[in-house]
Amino acid sequence: MIRIGVAGAAGKMGARIVALSREYDGLELAAAFERSGHDRIGRDIGSIAGLGETGISLADGMEAVISQVDLIIDFTSIESTRQNLKLAAKHGKAMVIGTTGFSKEDLSEMDPLLKSIPCVMASNMSLGVNLLLKVLEDVAKVLGDDYDIEIVEAHHRLKKDAPSGTAVKMAQVLAKAVNRDLEEVGVYARHGIIGARTKKEIGIQTVRAGDIVGEHTVMFGGLGERIEITHKASSRDTFARGALKAALWLAGKPAGLYDMPDVLGLR
Repeated sequence: MIRIGVAGAAGKMGARIVALSREYDGLELAAAFERSGHDRIGRDIGSIAGLGETGISLADGMEAVISQVDLIIDFTSIESTRQNLKLAAKHGKAMVIGTTGFSKEDLSEMDPLLKSIPCVMASNMSLGVNLLLKVLEDVAKVLGDDYDIEIVEAHHRLKKDAPSGTAVKMAQVLAKAVNRDLEEVGVYARHGIIGARTKKEIGIQTVRAGDIVGEHTVMFGGLGERIEITHKASSRDTFARGALKAALWLAGKPAGLYDMPDVLGLR
């Protein structure tokens, strides 16, 4: 039995992970915590997540519960995840990380810690998106330079990073498939008299509105036809379930950094 602790457990994602964890044999919800000073600290996590009383109180920070868990699931913020990773590595606890928006510098600094424990880190934990990444790679290799590549992503108004981690991952997969450097060809905004589109660029455009859970469309535009491939998430539960599957998969795994294709057997 893997004892899990949920970071940011009073938030939208954290509460869904708490609620759905009961469905997975082999996982035991052992702890839930929030950032210091959160107004729900001390309340039963079941009442927050809509489960009824569980006997598990929302703790003040990860350090208060680190000895009670084997693995931490973290969908919080860049800084919170960085601090939680440091503590998990110090205590030899596994992690599943779904936080996005890390810079190259962040990831470079975190890399030794990520590899020092069993850790699954992914920009998107849904089965559909990870299957789609494989499909996009195959399509791009066939179409090559004859089709323009554009990505449009849409999320709710409260999302802090842009473009989404999923859109960036898609762009990275597509750029590699057509032998391009995303740092050189990525175009993240267009405005004014910009001239004709260059042949090599990969456009990544962002929409933020309302309560959109997550939508990603990749367009391959050719002369006389256009191929569009879209993924729409209607519930955060798809990401929560992916994270819980990743937690189960990590059982007994050696220290190292893994991602969802590893979990789903898509390698």
